[in-house]
Amino acid sequence: MTAPSITLTRLDVQRLERLIDSLDETLPGVIALQTELDRADTLVGHDEVPADVVTMNSRVHCREESSGKDYHLTLVYPKDANADEGKVSILAPVGSALLGLKVGQHIDWPAPGGKTLKLTLLEVESQPANGGDFPQ
Repeated sequence: MTAPSITLTRLDVQRLERLIDSLDETLPGVIALQTELDRADTLVGHDEVPADVVTMNSRVHCREESSGKDYHLTLVYPKDANADEGKVSILAPVGSALLGLKVGQHIDWPAPGGKTLKLTLLEVESQPANGGDFPQ
């Protein structure tokens, strides 16, 4: 499956590149994140990002297609990750895969045990970049 096209904000890219620079670049999550940043086909200002695009600190609603299970996740920096609160690190496979997606697109989510789940983005419930809130 080819990965869907993604849109990123310049602010997110700058902050994420700083994060990557501060980490061991051989870590799997770092490699996956760099791959996502490199494949972004559209870069926009934080005040120009469409409301249906996942940015850092966005809360999203997605569905795993085979089970029909819904997830409400917030895409966060590693220091803020908390599985119990649905806060997913950008360095987690699903985190880097969600970044830049638009509502209606789907991703393959590597699951434990070697399975691959298909997640469809149903809604961007909140997007701080659009609301003027820029937590780091």
